[in-house]
Amino acid sequence: MTPTSDTPGPRKIRVLVAEDQQAVRAGLVLILRSAPDIEVAGEAGDGEEAVRLARELRPDLVLMDVQMPLLDGVSATRRVVAERLADVLILTTFDLDEYVFGALRAGAAGFLLKNTEARDLIEAVRTVARGEGTIAPAVTRRLIAEFAAPPRRHPAPDPAVLKPLTRREREVLSCLGEGLSNAQIAERLDMAEATVKTHVSRLLNKLDLRSRVQAAVMAQELGV
Repeated sequence: MTPTSDTPGPRKIRVLVAEDQQAVRAGLVLILRSAPDIEVAGEAGDGEEAVRLARELRPDLVLMDVQMPLLDGVSATRRVVAERLADVLILTTFDLDEYVFGALRAGAAGFLLKNTEARDLIEAVRTVARGEGTIAPAVTRRLIAEFAAPPRRHPAPDPAVLKPLTRREREVLSCLGEGLSNAQIAERLDMAEATVKTHVSRLLNKLDLRSRVQAAVMAQELGV
């Protein structure tokens, strides 16, 4: 069938940009609008506005700065994730670990540094929109160092939490701990990518986790 002018195109990824610095926000919006598959659904200058607009606009993803007035990005992320309004991609700086860990516990789906290249920002948005997590390499190194270094700042999870998982779900969890994408997990475990997504969703529910990033950290902590 030949497409006509009335034929709808592929659905765009709708992004809400939450950043209190107007110049930075304008730059992020400009970058995102340069991608043909991304639509900027709205802009917020503080955390409270980010939550309100997320409820109103129901974007696919919120690009969330951590340091904002009225309500910080971590608290805003917690509300957005708890209400299942959208996935959250956190913008952070290299030396603000406390925000990274807070956002991780709040259920953020990804973490990017503010000096990320434009192409990497766009790709991170696409990755999270596919239901996969993404963490900037520098943040990954800090996370690994934090959870591996004695004395532990956070108690390790009890291995018994894995008992509800099936053998296949444990295999998927192990792959998440390695940072593999759904496509890579599908190839390694010889299954359809849709089946991988189902396993990820089930294991998150069984482990009471809000994101695959949290699952990846748990897998590393437990040595799965």
